Amino acid sequence: MLIIDCPYCGKRPEIEFSYGGEAHIARPLDPAALNDEEWAAFLYARTNPKGLHAERWRHARGCGRFFNAVRDTVSDFFVTTYKTGEARPDATKKASA
Repeated sequence: MLIIDCPYCGKRPEIEFSYGGEAHIARPLDPAALNDEEWAAFLYARTNPKGLHAERWRHARGCGRFFNAVRDTVSDFFVTTYKTGEARPDATKKASA
């Protein structure tokens, strides 16, 4: 079982969390101005990298808050977690340590 470090509650088992998608996706300022292709790209087009990936997670069975995490998609290892609104940390330093 994975242990995820909630930045608000501390380390908890993965069963308490739910995945919230890719992190740092900016909502369009004027959604009504987008054509169908642009709107579909905003809703559905996401990166799917092999390696480090910034994701949103929710501590659903804990504090209920969203937070961000950098996870290695190859090993499923959570490199770091950080509060929503904070800048993405340089996780490459922690991954190599």
